[in-house]
Amino acid sequence: MKLTSLLLSTAALLTATLTCQAGSLDLNLSDEAVQFDASGELAPGIALGGGILDSDDRGDTTEGHLQVLGVDRNNRYDMGVGARWTQLDTDFGDGGGLGLGGYGYVYVPSLPAMSVGGYAFYTPDVVTAGDLEDSAEYGVRARYAFAPNVDGYVGYRRLRGDFEGTGGARTLDSGANVGVQLSF
Repeated sequence: MKLTSLLLSTAALLTATLTCQAGSLDLNLSDEAVQFDASGELAPGIALGGGILDSDDRGDTTEGHLQVLGVDRNNRYDMGVGARWTQLDTDFGDGGGLGLGGYGYVYVPSLPAMSVGGYAFYTPDVVTAGDLEDSAEYGVRARYAFAPNVDGYVGYRRLRGDFEGTGGARTLDSGANVGVQLSF
């Protein structure tokens, strides 16, 4: 039931982002995980986004998130900071929480089609529900603009969660991935 409502929420978010001023669709794969994200600007400098990750890396994990970020983009950098609700359904426990974080990429001056950077979001115990005590997701990426609206990238992602009664934080997904991001 949780997965169904998460998928419906993601579909609704995708539909909403298609009516936004600017947006993106992102898909990345590893040997044991797939992640899809969608985002769109509700107003200049304010982006709504969300996504879903399905991983068999360290047990069965489904992670969904919705986020609101303040964003700034120009020809030198691309960055955003804000709040994210993360919901986890794992073999170790289920739960969600409100966290903070963001992303940042800088464009390489000698190769303007290339950017490097990453993202991180942390959800502390004080704002969690269910079995979740805290969680963190972070990643790094090297992106290359193959066309004005198409970026390909290679990256590394790590997702961990600490659930009640499991004896500490567990890595739920980690490893290298490749992906493509379409901007509109």
